[in-house]
Amino acid sequence: MTTKRLYYDDAFEREFAAEVLSCEPASAAALGTAVASGAAAPGRAAELEKIARSPAAAASGTAASGGPAALRSRTPSGGLAASGDPAALPRAGSAPVETPAGPPAEELWRVKLDRTAFYPSSGGQPHDTGQLGDARVVDVLDEDDEVIHVVEKPVAIGSVKGIIDWGRRFDHMQQHTGQHVLSAVFNSKFSLPTISFHLGADVCTIDVRGKEPTQEILDGAMAAANDVVYADRTVKVKYGSADELAAAGVRKAVERSGTLRAIEIESLELQPCGGTHLQRTGQIGMIFVRGVSRIRQDWRVEFACGRRAEHLAREDFATLKAVAQRLNCSPQGAVSAAERVVAERDAHFKSARASIQKLAEIDARASLQEVEVGEDGLRVIAKLFEVDPVEYVQAFAREVAQAENTVALLVRIESAQIFFSRHPTAKKDMNALLAEALERVPGKGGGSRDSARGRLADPQRAQEFLAFAVSRLRPEL
Repeated sequence: MTTKRLYYDDAFEREFAAEVLSCEPASAAALGTAVASGAAAPGRAAELEKIARSPAAAASGTAASGGPAALRSRTPSGGLAASGDPAALPRAGSAPVETPAGPPAEELWRVKLDRTAFYPSSGGQPHDTGQLGDARVVDVLDEDDEVIHVVEKPVAIGSVKGIIDWGRRFDHMQQHTGQHVLSAVFNSKFSLPTISFHLGADVCTIDVRGKEPTQEILDGAMAAANDVVYADRTVKVKYGSADELAAAGVRKAVERSGTLRAIEIESLELQPCGGTHLQRTGQIGMIFVRGVSRIRQDWRVEFACGRRAEHLAREDFATLKAVAQRLNCSPQGAVSAAERVVAERDAHFKSARASIQKLAEIDARASLQEVEVGEDGLRVIAKLFEVDPVEYVQAFAREVAQAENTVALLVRIESAQIFFSRHPTAKKDMNALLAEALERVPGKGGGSRDSARGRLADPQRAQEFLAFAVSRLRPEL
């Protein structure tokens, strides 16, 4: 039996009455059937399996990216009139409601109703949570024409009252409606169409395709999107066939039969969508674009709306303030102060490298003067370094290898690193020597005839490793 979806016509319906058609154990096998058959919404297989194997409630905001929410062919009959009251919105400062952990899958139940206001995960938007009677709803699944409510205890057949977790629902509506506005602006003003949408637990993302969104484009898109928010334009649900919606100027055409649902934002866009939305753009509060990153051939724009935007702005400023305090400057001067600190660091690093190089040259010359020359004219400088900087050990190896008929065999004990180097006149294969020594004392490494690098599995055997390597070059020792 097809479940009547109340949220199609009134996303502000927070309590509703329904008839329980069935209630059965949500066993791992039952959930596995939905995964195997592909009945669940795209990207839900992993979440269903998680429910079947461990605590039931998946974290909010884990729905897979899949673009604007998928449509469902339906007839707009018997829908409820819009009843949202802006005065009844979540109180100021309230945070998005997370899904609490639930009992193991063997203690969960799958409930089918004749009608529901619960939204199932679909098209990048996570599911609702709430109550069916005294049973907590921890997940909502979309299986063909039916909505499955996953609850933590059995629900009796017959009448039941459903209550939507309003804080979570309203947060999701702010993010989803804000996404429509932002996507429309990116498309109309910057020719950057949205490819996919993801409503996460903390932030949201859209993937746009086209030229790279510069900071100027991001700022322009955010400003234009918030102009729409401040204009408090109406957001309406429209129904029609694919041809009728196309004729009305739908932004993204679809190829589906039957009556389709679309969201119309006054003087901005008409977009096919099956998700939950606000009644006016002013209810979005604000749209905050945080940044962009490259994702394969597309660009991922991170944003947040409403209370999330407020929370992230406070969080970002707190971070900036903390950084400024560490730099002993005002928040406004943090960037220039950080640039100065980085410049000073780079200068000190350059000076330190020069000093390390000079010290390595001096020590290498001293070692070359002290080492005995073998019967074959070969000089072997073998050293263990405790905690000397890696840069110093590398520079020491390079300096030694510049002397004719000389080989450097070095091990840095703290990191178990091996450095073998030679002058070409030494005619000893460093890569072959390293491989032979690592057969004796386990480790990994490789290189060329002139230079080889490696790492011991056990740094405590560094002395044994080095003694063996020296013995292969100087058997008389």
